[in-house]
Amino acid sequence: MVPANKRVRKYRSQGGAADLVRVEVLIPPAARNEILALASRMRAEHRRIKELQSLLDNALRLYGPRILDNVDLDRLPDLRARAAVAARAMIDRGDARAFAMGKKILDRVNAAEN
Repeated sequence: MVPANKRVRKYRSQGGAADLVRVEVLIPPAARNEILALASRMRAEHRRIKELQSLLDNALRLYGPRILDNVDLDRLPDLRARAAVAARAMIDRGDARAFAMGKKILDRVNAAEN
C-alpha cells in the first residue's frame, strides 16, 4: 500500500496534475463559487489546448512532410490557427487516416472556438 502523501506527490509530478499549479487565495465568502467556476473553466481550457497540441504533434509526426510542402505553420498566430491549417491540408492531401485525423482536429478547433 502506497502512503497517501507519496501518492499525491506522484500525481502532482507525473499524473493528471503534473502541469497544474496549486493556488490559495483569500476571497470574500460570496465570491467562492465564482472563483471555483473560473478555475474549472481554466482547467477545461487547459485540457482542450493540451489535447489539441497532442493531436497536432501526432499529425505532424505522421504526415508533416507530405501535407506541409508549402505551408509555414510558424507564421500563424496561435495553436488553433496552426491546427486548423494542418487539418485542412491533411483532409485535402492525405490518405483516409489523415482525413479522419484532420476531421478530428477540426472538430476540436471548432469546439474550442464555441
